[in-house]
Amino acid sequence: MEKLKVLIYFEGENIIKKSGIGRAMRHQMEALTSAEVNFTTNKKDTFNLAHINTYGFNSKRLLRKCKRKNIPVIVHGHSTFEDFRNSYRAWQFLALFYNSWLKYMYSRADLIITPTLYSENLIKSYGYNVPVTNLSNGLNVEEYKPSEDKVKQFKEHFKITDEKVIIGIGFLFERKGIRDFIEVARAFPDIKFIWFGHLPWILRQSKVNKAIRRKPNNVILPGYIANDIIKGAMQYAEMLFFPSNEETEGIVVLEGLASKIPVLVRDIGVYEDWLKDGKNAYKARNNQEFIEKIKYIIHNDNSQVIKNGYQTAKDRDLTIIGQRLKKIYEGVQKKDVK
Repeated sequence: MEKLKVLIYFEGENIIKKSGIGRAMRHQMEALTSAEVNFTTNKKDTFNLAHINTYGFNSKRLLRKCKRKNIPVIVHGHSTFEDFRNSYRAWQFLALFYNSWLKYMYSRADLIITPTLYSENLIKSYGYNVPVTNLSNGLNVEEYKPSEDKVKQFKEHFKITDEKVIIGIGFLFERKGIRDFIEVARAFPDIKFIWFGHLPWILRQSKVNKAIRRKPNNVILPGYIANDIIKGAMQYAEMLFFPSNEETEGIVVLEGLASKIPVLVRDIGVYEDWLKDGKNAYKARNNQEFIEKIKYIIHNDNSQVIKNGYQTAKDRDLTIIGQRLKKIYEGVQKKDVK
């Protein structure tokens, strides 16, 4: 059998680098390096298996080229029809094109890899008759170890002394729950609620722009911030509050667990099989429940939940993900996929 060499393809790297897919790109390459998998990111190189992570024009053209040359193609299921909803302004119109593009890529793959069992079942429900498997995006747990310097950078940047802080991270999408984040913050005027992430106002839905204009003074929206400052925020904060309505995994959730802080998420399908309320994270279904859970987290001992959450992150360390990804590649190369 020919020695494996994989093309890892991400279209528009500069555009996606600050997104979840951008972080997944870095994680993927780090995982493969740890597993000693021979890979290239240059589509002009020679390779005998393609792993395509994006869905644009060049990704589509690359898929066609691989099919003509009989090179197996894995398409990564970072996105679903469901998680495109309530993202950008005019998403209903854009979805007509996006869904068609997604269908083209997924239906012609030799295998689809997607981060969770939830997203696996969603993609299978589309009826493409293509094998689908799930594998976490993972993360380098070591990167989130305690660092007094990073906490200091965070506190200095936001001029924080000993105030309580709750953080959220993500694009300023309705889907990400930014409006609920702002509304819940009104119930805690003495706590700073900081949401890291950006989206130009022209791309935001009008109801998101309205909520931002009317946000209370304790809500801070700094946009994109240096990675070390965010890591410091994760170590200092009372919790990560991530009220997203739809995810295929949510890398930020793994980052919160690895940072050893309580993680509060919306009780949605993607977390059903791996996050358990009160065991390794906290869940709520609406703003009133979020408020009650925040009060509980602040006033109670969360050490066991944090410990369990950290183990959940460790189970998804990139050294483990790399070995699993290597086995998946070898299976596709041998045409042993189901």
